[in-house]
Amino acid sequence: MSALVVPPDLARALHPGPPDAIELIGLRARGHHGVLEHERRDGQDFLVDLRMDVDTAPAGRADALGRTVNYAEVADSAVAEIEGGPHQLIETLAARIAGRILAEQILVRRIEVTLHKPSAPIPHPFSDVRVRIERSAAATPAVLALGSNLGAREQHLSRALALLRAADGIEIDWTAPVVETDPVGDVAQDAFLNTVVGIRSERGPWRLLDLAHALEEDARRVREVRWGPRTLDVDLIAYGDLVQDDEELTLPHPRAHERAFVLAPWHAARPASELPGHGPIGPLLARAEDRDGVRPGPALGGFGA
Repeated sequence: MSALVVPPDLARALHPGPPDAIELIGLRARGHHGVLEHERRDGQDFLVDLRMDVDTAPAGRADALGRTVNYAEVADSAVAEIEGGPHQLIETLAARIAGRILAEQILVRRIEVTLHKPSAPIPHPFSDVRVRIERSAAATPAVLALGSNLGAREQHLSRALALLRAADGIEIDWTAPVVETDPVGDVAQDAFLNTVVGIRSERGPWRLLDLAHALEEDARRVREVRWGPRTLDVDLIAYGDLVQDDEELTLPHPRAHERAFVLAPWHAARPASELPGHGPIGPLLARAEDRDGVRPGPALGGFGA
């Protein structure tokens, strides 16, 4: 097997640098945590500092809150944990703050929590007691659709899969068989080869979208006609249970629920799957108007049988 040749621009997409960070410093709330009975009875002030790894570039491009973390919501979550409990240890409280924010904020991929207990019952002069922890979000399941109807179709799909395997923060979970499909729309063009790939991603959805675009550029895709012929099309179909309506990244993909060229290979690989907001993919496939234009494609190494 020949070595995978990766040009510099694509290498940066496969191996991106560290994400940006949003920090919330000195958030104060009163809680009833401690080993001693009077601490749990009378309470005391706690302070928390939060550092969250977030890709801020999409929000910066559009000046859109929906593309980043709402730090008022983050503050509400941290305060709710401080005011809850009680817990004997601030280690426990710090872990609960981190876990709650990671669960509620899908764009936060890693968080550092520093929890301060400045009134800790220590019989000596001191300025602060603090615990600092780091936690990372679990890899998020996502579904990508690949398609090609121009040039060396099989090679375009195989290279895209190989590049996905080489990308940092992405694990291939499953692959679907390749199908050949009639083109959808009014543009006269050759048949497509389509398939679907399931991944587990440590990247946020926007960094996945950037990678998808980089894979298309690597295949020298040209965007001249909507739904026209293309060397490679890479669409982010679903990212966990995330549902969002954004002009650049709508999730799940706004037409996936009615496209047999996405649903058929997906159903062949994972028949029990569901498309967020639309339900099981089996009934969706049965209703898809283009299902008669889908037929078995070539067997390609690395893709599902």
